[in-house]
Amino acid sequence: METTNEFERYQKAKKQVEEIKGFYGHLASYILVMGLLIFINLRYTPQYLWFLWSMLGWGIGLFFHAIKVFNWSPFFNKEWEEKKIKQYMEEETKRNKFE
Repeated sequence: METTNEFERYQKAKKQVEEIKGFYGHLASYILVMGLLIFINLRYTPQYLWFLWSMLGWGIGLFFHAIKVFNWSPFFNKEWEEKKIKQYMEEETKRNKFE
């Protein structure tokens, strides 16, 4: 029984590490691509800074990725998720009692 619990904890930790690794890969590609876009923009069309639109759009996606990976969401965090799961399980149990 204890080995199952230990294995589940290991799997959760491993999944979290993979998600963090994925985020850092996303961040690295953001930095590299933005650097390239800034260079191209300033080299060929410095009168209009169009790279800012790409930076903003991708930056918003990166921000939401960070929120998900590092559990910063004040509204839909793990506690909220667990509470909702229990609520739906209880509702299902009540529904099955009356059938």
